[in-house]
Amino acid sequence: MRIAVCGSIATDHLMTFPGRFADQLVGDQLHTVSLSFLVDDLEVRRGGVAANIAFGMGQLGAGPVLVGSVGADFDEYRAWLDRHGVDTSHVRVSELLHTARFVCTTDADHNQIGSFYSGAMSEARLIELKTIADRTGGLDLVHIGADDPEAMRRHTEECRTRGIPFAADFSQQLARMDGEEIRDLTDGAAYLFSNEYEKALIESKTGWSAEEVLRRVGTRVTTLGSRGVLVEREGEPEIRVGCPEEERKADPTGVGDAFRAGFLSGIVWHAGLERAAQLGCMLATLVIETVGTQEYELKRGSFMDRFTKAYGMEAADEVRHHLL
Repeated sequence: MRIAVCGSIATDHLMTFPGRFADQLVGDQLHTVSLSFLVDDLEVRRGGVAANIAFGMGQLGAGPVLVGSVGADFDEYRAWLDRHGVDTSHVRVSELLHTARFVCTTDADHNQIGSFYSGAMSEARLIELKTIADRTGGLDLVHIGADDPEAMRRHTEECRTRGIPFAADFSQQLARMDGEEIRDLTDGAAYLFSNEYEKALIESKTGWSAEEVLRRVGTRVTTLGSRGVLVEREGEPEIRVGCPEEERKADPTGVGDAFRAGFLSGIVWHAGLERAAQLGCMLATLVIETVGTQEYELKRGSFMDRFTKAYGMEAADEVRHHLL
């Protein structure tokens, strides 16, 4: 089974200012602020929802096809993803714009000043899925994650037109969407991903009840933070999966992306919804224990030991041969 993962590809440039922003602000001069801060350090981290998800799937050996738009500065990032099992050959390279990036400075009080440059992400709307499907021998599922809004709309419409199953996953873009946009991107989805707050927001903005949403999608997957995940299908018993025990809590960034990577890998393996959710929760646990969205290391022996402890031998036996 071949899954294309569409969405943002970006880098995060994170800096730390040892002082307090508030000490640098003059009350009666806020209308003409001109400040620069000498920072102590700079971390450049790989990110973007599609790249994070594809990285996790690559770590599990699920062979994802990454779909997105980047700049000519993507070479080093591409090499990193290629080394970790991601097919980056269908990523579009802009001739004019840089890869999207988030630049953020955090002060001693954990206040932040940040800017997001969408850059080449705005050209994702120019990507045609049919071309990718033809080159790869067909796509069995297209995951449509947060991206250029027009690209999300076009990818969804193309999937409907060509009969390709798709997964709707709005995440960061949900806040800017109105009800009509959400309804258009949701209706007919094979999977609908969201967290608990986004679930309520989808229902509020669309005017659809939870039951009506289930009638319009194949499977609804809702992450519940430390309480795990809820998987629902119309007319079937709900599936609830808890989280494995954490060794530490280092950084929650990218946990949702890691869950999706594990879940989609389970779909690739035809492991069933419960096992897919368990794989997602296990991978998400690795990420929350690590600083950075793609800095964790998946050691298969350790992964299976922890998976077995959390979900039992029967569950482990059903996924072991896929992972090893």
